[in-house]
Amino acid sequence: MERSMWTRIFQNKARNLQQGDTWRLEFDDSLVPHSPNPGWEQYIRNTVAWFKCTVCRRGWPSNRVMVVFHMRLSNGQGIVKVRRFRQNCKMCTNAPMEMPDIESENIHILLENLVEKIRMKCYHEDLGRVNRPFVNLEVKSPHEPAHCEACKQGICARS
Repeated sequence: MERSMWTRIFQNKARNLQQGDTWRLEFDDSLVPHSPNPGWEQYIRNTVAWFKCTVCRRGWPSNRVMVVFHMRLSNGQGIVKVRRFRQNCKMCTNAPMEMPDIESENIHILLENLVEKIRMKCYHEDLGRVNRPFVNLEVKSPHEPAHCEACKQGICARS
């Protein structure tokens, strides 16, 4: 369900890109941060999300959720591949890595910032703007690198 919301929001925001070009968003959990394929551009952003353990049902918020985008424009066809980094429960042994649940307001901000990066990296526009900040969650415990997929891969904003 969340994927269709991402796609819908992205299509809405990408509508203002260069006339005639079509853009699509794909989810790709095999994206390697800092290693886009030749001809692809990268955008990495930290966002805010909730996680829920599928084992014990415990939920926790995180203000340290990494999202990686690889983008390419070729012959009027634009593709953005996105990978959302997961976390797992610190209470359960062998807990599976869980996908982040990102609120729609923060998906809007994330994709708005992404479209600005597309304009800068694929269309070479000078926007001279900074990223819009996310709406943070109240997080009572510290970030746990041992339970963060992005930390384990060395791309988390905390590591």
